[in-house]
Amino acid sequence: MGLIDTYGRRINYLRLSVTDRCNMRCSYCMPEGGVEKLSHCEVLSYEDLLRIAREAVSAGIEKIRVTGGEPLVRKGILTFLEQLAALDGLKELVLTTNGLLLKQMAQGLRDAGVQRLNISLDSLQAETFSKITRGAGLAQVLEGIEEAERVGFPPHKINVVVMRGVNDHEILDFVKLTLTRPYAVRFIEYMPTSGDADWRDLCVPGAEIRERIAAQYQIEDAPSSERSGPSKNFRVAGAAGSLGIITAMTGHFCDGCNRLRVTASGVAQSCLFAGSGVDLRPVLATGDDALLRKELQAIVAAKPGKHQLTEEGAEATPFAMSRVGG
Repeated sequence: MGLIDTYGRRINYLRLSVTDRCNMRCSYCMPEGGVEKLSHCEVLSYEDLLRIAREAVSAGIEKIRVTGGEPLVRKGILTFLEQLAALDGLKELVLTTNGLLLKQMAQGLRDAGVQRLNISLDSLQAETFSKITRGAGLAQVLEGIEEAERVGFPPHKINVVVMRGVNDHEILDFVKLTLTRPYAVRFIEYMPTSGDADWRDLCVPGAEIRERIAAQYQIEDAPSSERSGPSKNFRVAGAAGSLGIITAMTGHFCDGCNRLRVTASGVAQSCLFAGSGVDLRPVLATGDDALLRKELQAIVAAKPGKHQLTEEGAEATPFAMSRVGG
C-alpha cells in the first residue's frame, strides 16, 4: 500500500513534531519574545503520537523525522523514539536537533534506534551564532556534534538557513567543512514564516549560493535517495562530504514533494504554507485507528499541487516555525 496524492506524488515521509518548546530563539523561527507555549493538554501524548506514526507507516510512510521545537527538551523522548524505531515497516528514523543537548543525549539517541541526525547550525562564528539564536552558545553545539560522531552516528546533515547580510558571508566556510569531513551541508533559502515585510531582502536565491560556490570550486552533481527531502545535491570534486540547496522560495520543488507534517498539537499539514491544516484530535478521540488511517489518506489526497509564495504579490500568513516542526 502507498500514499499517492492526486498529482501522482508518492508521500513516504512524515515530519512528526513532539513539542513546540525550544531552548533557542532563532530569529527566523519565532519572534524575539518567543511564542505562547501550548498547554500540557494541547500537546499530544506520546501514545497518540505513536498511533499517528503507526497508522501513517501502515498507509505507506517509510521515513519519520522527529522534530520540535527542539525535540530533546521533551521529557521521555528516548523511550518514545525507541517505540518509533520498533514500528514494523518503518525504514528510516531520523531526528532534527539544534544540538544544545546533544552532548549528553547522543548515546541515548543512538541506543534508542535513531539512525541519523540533522543538526541546525546557521553559523560557525560564535558572535553571529549568538545573534541568530538570540544567546545560544556555539561551542556547546559543536561539542554535541563531536559526541554524536564518537558514539557512532553516521555523518550528519547540517542545515544552514542562509540570510543576506547575516550569515551569507559564511557560505564558503560551510563548504570547507565538507572537503575533509563527510558532512552533508544543506543551504536553505530564508522563508517568510515570521511575516517580515522585507523577507525578500533576506532571501539569498539558491542559484546565487551555487554560483558563489562554483566560482571557488569545481562542483559536480550528487545523487539523492527516494526518501530524501527536496535538496538539490552536489559536491566539490574530490570532497569527503556533499552539499545541497533547498530552494523553497525561488525554485518550486513542489512537484517532487513527498512529505506530510503533524504538529505537536495534532494538526496534520500536507504543505507548510497550506494554511491551518486538519486537526486529528477528534478522530484520535474515537479510538478508531482504521478511521485515523483513512483521515491521513484523505489529507494526502487533498495535498495542493504547489504553494503560491513565488508568485508576484503573494504574501505568507505569519507563523512560528517551532509550531509546525520546521
